[in-house]
Amino acid sequence: MSHSATILGGIAGAELTSAERDFFRSADPWGFILFGRNVADPEQLRRLTGDLRDAVGRDAVITIDQEGGRVQRMRAPHWAEWVPPLDQAGAGERAMWLRYRLIGAELRAVGIDSDCAPTLDVAQADTHPFLRNRCLGEDPATVARLGRAVADGLLAAGVLPVMKHMPGHGRAVADSHKDLPTVTASLQDLDAVDFAPFRALADLPMAMTAHIRFAALDDAPATASAKMVGIIRDRIGFGGLLMSDDITMNALPGSHAERAAATIAAGCDLVLHCNATIAQMELVVAAAGAMGTDATRRADAALAMRHAPDAVDQAALMAEYRELVPQAAGSAIA
Repeated sequence: MSHSATILGGIAGAELTSAERDFFRSADPWGFILFGRNVADPEQLRRLTGDLRDAVGRDAVITIDQEGGRVQRMRAPHWAEWVPPLDQAGAGERAMWLRYRLIGAELRAVGIDSDCAPTLDVAQADTHPFLRNRCLGEDPATVARLGRAVADGLLAAGVLPVMKHMPGHGRAVADSHKDLPTVTASLQDLDAVDFAPFRALADLPMAMTAHIRFAALDDAPATASAKMVGIIRDRIGFGGLLMSDDITMNALPGSHAERAAATIAAGCDLVLHCNATIAQMELVVAAAGAMGTDATRRADAALAMRHAPDAVDQAALMAEYRELVPQAAGSAIA
């Protein structure tokens, strides 16, 4: 069966309405994404994730932005407040693995089985502040090393990682939520720095594109550029499931439906559509169409990496994390 080539996030509140349930049953998106407006407490969140899966009649992937730090949709008092920000953690692979193994446990406990992490963008001196403290480092080797620990921690928790923002957002000095950033670096420089962490983690199951124009390579933003998607597939070597960043962001031109059509035409497997009404989602679902044969194959391969969590002593892991990251002492991560 072919699902809609979408991951939808236009859920208005903490409970699924009957209109939303009927729409999702008809639209049959491949997956869902949740936001802070959908999160109240663990019992409510477990009910919502169950209702979403009931609506489509299967164990659909449900993802979220739970990077830990400034970007996390699940917060205290019910969930950990992860400090310090990623760019200040100064932590090695073990600490990063622990951080995301524990984040993954929080997600799985409420029925969420994917996380939009790791962020593999290489930070630069002028990286826009919206992204800067979400980066794992300033050199590709460090970003790749810590990104692998993030992904491994999530996978051990039974959570599918989504690496982002491919093929690299670190050079952008504009916020793609508001404008289309333009990067002028050469292919040689991009290949050596920006592409390198993604190439090192190209075996991961899922990735998200960047709404960035790479002027030396194409005029269209990467999400809507067949040339850039070709670079992701062939030069970076990513064979997994490729989803767009949120197409409601202002970096992209045209209506939501036009953005969805351009995303699929460029070669992305899935359109991520986050903040919208049912009427807007209907247009996007129609424009995105059904998942093709290759997209379905990649989706099935991603789902094959989703497994029951490894058994661990979470209290012991948290104690170890606190020892490795002194800045976490006294924080709300207990």
